[in-house]
Amino acid sequence: MRKLDNRGVAAFEFVLVFTALFTLIFAIFDVGRYAITIQSLRTLASAGARATMIRCYTPDVTNNTSPSGCIDINTYLPVAQRKNIAPFLYFGGLTPTMTAGSSPSNLTITASQTAFKMLMPIWGTKLNAPSASTSIPF
Repeated sequence: MRKLDNRGVAAFEFVLVFTALFTLIFAIFDVGRYAITIQSLRTLASAGARATMIRCYTPDVTNNTSPSGCIDINTYLPVAQRKNIAPFLYFGGLTPTMTAGSSPSNLTITASQTAFKMLMPIWGTKLNAPSASTSIPF
């Protein structure tokens, strides 16, 4: 009876386990980075809505005029304040964008990170460019 050659079996098993473990670790890291980005965008959108409400919305409503002109978010929440509110969004030279839109019944503040890309290709492009918005009814 011949003895089987088992050289290289340990290295092959290591590669199989390491590949799965490596993929799992980076997928968890990627999902965590996405979750922090979404939460930071929600915080930024809420802060923009609050600043808009304090500086434009409330005076217009108390003067019985429509607050539909409150769409210049850069006036109400400058970039320096945005960096203090959500510093994670500015890492690596990224810059989030904020827009304000008005409809007949509400004012919507949207914060988005268009340059955000997931690191793992298993997600595809579905989770790239996250955004969050907050609405103020009037």
